[in-house]
Amino acid sequence: MSLLDSLFRSPAMDEAFSDAARLQGMLDFEAALARAEAACGIIPLKAATAITAKCRAEFFDVATLQTNAANAGNLAIPMVQQLTALVAEEDAWAAGFVHWGATSQDAIDTGFVLQLRPALAAMQHKLRQLCELLATLADKHRTTLIVGRTWLQHAAPTTFGAKVAGWLDALLRHRRRLEEIRERALVLQFGGAVGTLSALGERGGKVAAALAKELSLRLPDIPWHTHRDRFGEVAMCMGLLSGTLGKIARDISLHMQTEIGELCEPGGSGRGGSSSMPHKRNPVGCATVLAAATRVPGLVSTVLGAMVQEDERGLGGWLAEWETLPEVVGLAGGALYHLHGAISGLEVNAARMGENLEATRGLIYAEGVTVRLAARVGKQEARRAVEAACQQAIENREHLRDVLLATPAILQHLPEQTLRQLFNANNYLGSSSSMINKVLETARAHDDKPSRKGE
Repeated sequence: MSLLDSLFRSPAMDEAFSDAARLQGMLDFEAALARAEAACGIIPLKAATAITAKCRAEFFDVATLQTNAANAGNLAIPMVQQLTALVAEEDAWAAGFVHWGATSQDAIDTGFVLQLRPALAAMQHKLRQLCELLATLADKHRTTLIVGRTWLQHAAPTTFGAKVAGWLDALLRHRRRLEEIRERALVLQFGGAVGTLSALGERGGKVAAALAKELSLRLPDIPWHTHRDRFGEVAMCMGLLSGTLGKIARDISLHMQTEIGELCEPGGSGRGGSSSMPHKRNPVGCATVLAAATRVPGLVSTVLGAMVQEDERGLGGWLAEWETLPEVVGLAGGALYHLHGAISGLEVNAARMGENLEATRGLIYAEGVTVRLAARVGKQEARRAVEAACQQAIENREHLRDVLLATPAILQHLPEQTLRQLFNANNYLGSSSSMINKVLETARAHDDKPSRKGE
């Protein structure tokens, strides 16, 4: 199933989680293992050189690997068999040192970690770009008035900049999460049969350290064959990120509705059109993001369910990760990629935002009137009076301001000039500008931090 890959994923995710990358990740482990063992005096250097020379995915018969993996129970066993045969073609003696002291899970887990590293780096890069776009957008529209909506109803005025700053604030937390999971997830898996490296004797720890250095991975204190919290955390991080991306996509798509018309995804040839209705401009980027936000949580639960594994090597749970976890990361990375595309050319219709502020004929200012009136007559009496005025305005299709100006009991406490001022949306922005400043300061501070290698 590859026809829809470009719709739901991104070029970087496709590359990181391709079949070739999966195979090459395991082969990189085997090559590094041979070199580390040679450096520690476990196997001859000549054998390590011969093994490394054959650890290239293009040398392998993938169709045979697929067939044999079903019988072997995993991909590493037939991969090691083919690697051994390839080495033997050049040096039968060296072939005897392939996969020395390791187990299949060492190759598979470490191979996936090697795939995960560039995938996370690509996501960090794209997330940084998206945050930069949102920071610019928030600053530009810090005073652009828009209706604040609660429960999908008009509530009170706010600014588009404040809305965007909320998006940005959430994504900045995800940037920190991605940094943190790199520290915990990008670690070596190397334990041999039951995690003791017994086949390497007393030199097991030395080989493990050399292997971690070869692969530029952290060395854990102990192998983690059946302790899957690292991968579980990656999945949960992807689930949280997908949820936030979905929230942003939901907001944009809601504001693209014909009746609202405040935002619009970038257009272009072949983008967002309908097969039957020429006038349509669909939120295709948002649709992709929302699809990921719908799919990822169920996949995350599969990864978490797979954590309950038996003793030193799991049965079934480990296998459940093999396709699920790449899909979780791939979908989240794809959602990030497509939302970045939508935001990069987002069209903001500030005039329509202003028009929509008046769609309820002043009802969105009812809270402000109630608060000001409550200072004179008390909260309960003020609420009753303003609710009655709102009901009259709705029934008679009048502007709330005009109803209030025609109500002597309210004019007695709120003079005409004061009432008219209460219907100015700019008076309802509160601390929004200072809040935007704080988010932008946090974003700048994050960008000023030195990047880690591989980001």
